Amino acid sequence: MLHGIVKTLKGLRRDEKHKKIKGRVVLMKKNVLDFNDFGASLLDRYHELAGNKVVLHLISSQYTDSENKVKGKVGKAAHLEKWITTITSLTPGDSAFDVTFDYEEEIGIPGAFIINNFHHSEFYLKTLTLENVPGHEHAHIHFVCNSWVYPAHKYKVGRVFFTNKAYLPNQTPAPLLPYRQQELLNLRGDGSGELQEWDRVYDYAYYNDLGDPDKGQDYTRPVLGGSSHYPYPRRARTGRPPTNTDPNTESRIPLLMSLNIYVPRDERFGHLKMSDFLGYGLKSIAQFLLPELKDVCQSISNEFDSFEDALKIYEGGFKLPNSSRLKSIYDNVPLELLKEILPTDGEGLFKFPTPKVIQEDKSAWRTDEEFTQEMLGGMNPVIISRVEEFPPKSNLDPKVYGNQTSTMAWHHVKDHMDGITIDEAIEAKKLFILNHHDSLMPYLRRINSTKTKTYASRTLLLLQNDGRLKSLAIELSLPHPNGDEFGAISKVYTPAKDGVDGSIWQLAKAYATVNDSGVHQLISHFLNTHAVIEPFVIATNRQLSVLHPIHKLLHPHFRDSMNINAFARQILINAGGILEATVFPAKYSMELSSFIYKNWNFLDQALPADLMKRGMAEEDSNAPHGLRLVIPDYPYAVDGLEIWSAIQTWVEDYCKLYYESDDSVENDTEVQSWWKEVREEGHGDKKNEAWWPKMHTRKELIDSCTIIIWIASALHAAVNFGQYPFAGYMPNRPTVSRQLMPEAGSEEYEKLKTNPDKVFLRTITARLQTLLGIALIEILSKHSSDEIYLGQRDTPEWTVDAGPLEAFDKFGKKLNEIGEKIMEMNNDEKWKNRVGPAKLPYTLLYPTSEKGLTGKGIPNSASI
Repeated sequence: MLHGIVKTLKGLRRDEKHKKIKGRVVLMKKNVLDFNDFGASLLDRYHELAGNKVVLHLISSQYTDSENKVKGKVGKAAHLEKWITTITSLTPGDSAFDVTFDYEEEIGIPGAFIINNFHHSEFYLKTLTLENVPGHEHAHIHFVCNSWVYPAHKYKVGRVFFTNKAYLPNQTPAPLLPYRQQELLNLRGDGSGELQEWDRVYDYAYYNDLGDPDKGQDYTRPVLGGSSHYPYPRRARTGRPPTNTDPNTESRIPLLMSLNIYVPRDERFGHLKMSDFLGYGLKSIAQFLLPELKDVCQSISNEFDSFEDALKIYEGGFKLPNSSRLKSIYDNVPLELLKEILPTDGEGLFKFPTPKVIQEDKSAWRTDEEFTQEMLGGMNPVIISRVEEFPPKSNLDPKVYGNQTSTMAWHHVKDHMDGITIDEAIEAKKLFILNHHDSLMPYLRRINSTKTKTYASRTLLLLQNDGRLKSLAIELSLPHPNGDEFGAISKVYTPAKDGVDGSIWQLAKAYATVNDSGVHQLISHFLNTHAVIEPFVIATNRQLSVLHPIHKLLHPHFRDSMNINAFARQILINAGGILEATVFPAKYSMELSSFIYKNWNFLDQALPADLMKRGMAEEDSNAPHGLRLVIPDYPYAVDGLEIWSAIQTWVEDYCKLYYESDDSVENDTEVQSWWKEVREEGHGDKKNEAWWPKMHTRKELIDSCTIIIWIASALHAAVNFGQYPFAGYMPNRPTVSRQLMPEAGSEEYEKLKTNPDKVFLRTITARLQTLLGIALIEILSKHSSDEIYLGQRDTPEWTVDAGPLEAFDKFGKKLNEIGEKIMEMNNDEKWKNRVGPAKLPYTLLYPTSEKGLTGKGIPNSASI
């Protein structure tokens, strides 16, 4: 009998030795994703035939190596099966490969795996799933990878991927901890050398790559970041050598190579056709379209003669002349992308889609009601503030800038005050301002030395009893001709409808709107979303392991942000780039952005804090979200607070699943290193500010993550996707002014009597800048087909942990409710500010969207 038991046990062990673990790998081959590299597939097959395969090893989460004693034991090699016979389509799609591992008792439950690619080409590894792992038969083991894997010789060590379970550092299975730590070291790099596409290095640099001094003095720009004079958030390091002319300026890559500017490969745009469209589109505008449009504007006229003339770019179109440059567009841009970049009517007429602001009514944009409504529910609803003293004072240093107090007075506004005094309006919280004075005055003398001719502006507004705003006055100010210390020279304009006074008022609104458009693009949009979020992207990848729950929480909100920022530095915000060509600060655009960053405060980016700072809300424990809006019908704030609250609840639910106490936050070594690096490196010019959270409590962690997600998702959506709907018709949102207000007795003043529209159009953005500007914002306002929206993930198995999945499902359902509520309010005529005279409903914070130019939808990240 004993002999029989022994025999049975030996048989069981023998069976166990021959057990296999079946796995399935999902990836996308390079040739699927690359328009011009069909040879990659052939070379990979050659390597496969030669025995150079894709090899995987499981890593134990239970047992350490017998020699190393610290690192998890590495299992036997297994390779992807049937690489040659697995057919890959030429359209973007996944390929699935089987892989068979020998079960090894000394491996136990795997917690990671190593992969080495011995093929010629890289591939995009999506997932590995293991079935029926002994001891884990109740569920498969899933690894979410979503990473490019280059040939093995490009790496010092094999690529390591972990299961989709989250661990705080001190809770990580001991055999996996060395791999966790080593992976973070790999991602930090050593700070040296020029980075190549296969490098997986996240590191910091100043904005020292905007200028191109080797091209001449006109292309010299200051280094932003690293000084008190020009503070700025850090961007991703590329390691390119300095220019020949200036050792502090990084050399630039040729325009033709723009798509190859370094960011870690996993940060590149998504892998579907529409994702790459953005890169091709931006490059095409800069390289091909700009010179072509210059020719058009020279052959027609660089001026619009009338508003009807301006409408032709949507309704009639115009022919691009035949030229070698036009041919190069067709030769260099893939056909399916060309249709997006050069929209035509089939007869070669270049035309744009009609912006929503003029779809219902071609002239409603000119009304005072639309002008004021867009401050609350337009593309830049984050500037308006409440007036608490009159006349408005300046915060500029009087020793440097003299007296900058507003010259607006009672006699300017008394006829428009609806029967109340200024003091009564302030007391009733009914007086508001769109203030672009202090932000512009220090740079105005320099800006006006360019082709731009403009003013600093203050627009005074009254809240009426029906909940809408009305304009009271616009003050336009210039620096004193004798020097800044002598203060400002200001003039106040008041509403008028008819005659020359009515035309002057239209011009005053245009100057105020030019300022708002430039501040929107440079500050509200680029600085306050794109630029400030990049340090968080870099620090998260350097200091928080992919196993870390906070990495899993934040990672979706960083998708493609580094890539679009790199493109921006290469094509948009660089010296002579598209932004300098289309917004009023011209060559001083990024300097102005740096000047505004001096007052940036991380905590003020929280929507409730921002609203209270601007006097637009007050704390009220009985009000929804604990805030009472001073203007109840403030669409951005109403919808924004709903979204903010949903994000905050989701983050709180999630964080409390992993952090039981404040001590667990303070003792989290990775979170502490992450936050230290954000403060001292990523936003290093702000490192001594007292307002930074100390990151000692759960509340500080929850609040900080909520702000980060808000900036990357909802705030960005609110200031980005309204660009074409509102500003695609340039007269509504001009970005440049080219001459100052006509003075009585001047030739331009006389023209106001006979052809005021022509004076207006010759004052604001010219034809070339208009065409270039709207070509850009059309691209930036579009959703790609692979967009992932707030409340969505790129894979349902982003974590194996049940609690977070349940909380995330609750978050998604809440966002759906908010979307329904937004549509209900837009259809309720009680809310007059949600749909202005132009009949453009406020949908910018509606959570989801279809592909294309929709004016709604909150993507997870600032990815465009």
